[in-house]
Amino acid sequence: MKKKVVLITGGSSGIGKAIGIHLKEKGYKVYGTTRSKSKYPSFSDFPLLEMDVRKQETIKSCIASLLELENRIDVLINNAGIGITGPMEETPHEEVLKAFATNFNGPLNVMNNVLPVMREQKNGLIINITSIAGYMGLPFRGIYSASKGALEIVTESYRMETKAFGVKLTTLAPGDFATNIASGRYHTPVYENSAYRNAYKSTLEAIDADVDSGGDPADVAKKIAKIIETKNPKPHYKVGSFIQKFSLTLKNLLPGLWFEKLLEGHSS
Repeated sequence: MKKKVVLITGGSSGIGKAIGIHLKEKGYKVYGTTRSKSKYPSFSDFPLLEMDVRKQETIKSCIASLLELENRIDVLINNAGIGITGPMEETPHEEVLKAFATNFNGPLNVMNNVLPVMREQKNGLIINITSIAGYMGLPFRGIYSASKGALEIVTESYRMETKAFGVKLTTLAPGDFATNIASGRYHTPVYENSAYRNAYKSTLEAIDADVDSGGDPADVAKKIAKIIETKNPKPHYKVGSFIQKFSLTLKNLLPGLWFEKLLEGHSS
């Protein structure tokens, strides 16, 4: 039996790299993507292909290269993403558009180019990496939450529209994991005259303090492997600490004002 071919966007580091290493160990034929291969001259865990999820021409070129190598794409894992923080009122609109270009439009661009391949194969699986933050509007992280929440919703639509062609879609929402996302995150400046100065500053300090204390990305990789091996994946999956996953249960159980108070308390 031929090895399944897996394409992972944002596969050069963090969660994407961990997923690729684990799937390769399990016998999958793994390819990752990066915007610039020249930045990773010594990368040898699995092959890297160049792709910028914001640019259609690079997506088409990447998929064409992969098909030339393998003649099929069995699994697409949309993992590429960027972070963004800031008060909603003060976050520059151009930065909002950039975040959505990568976190929302990007996965759609890649899916729309991979789906014709999977339809022709009459088989395929797409896993969109979202975030537990996508299930709630977090203070000073609203744009990130919105971009990931939007991806959760459209995945449901894609899932129902493509089911007849043998294509399966699902999302995996991680909680906090130790990755390098902070290095590429856009931070709206803490303005001295801002009405949000103290609250936003303390939130940023809390985020920076927790950046290296997240979970092991290998846990996300193991969850991905289980999803791939599942005959009929559910619409949504979550992976993270008990309290992170339990927060979603609390949102469904508690009155809205109570849950809002919990989030405010956790963020301050």
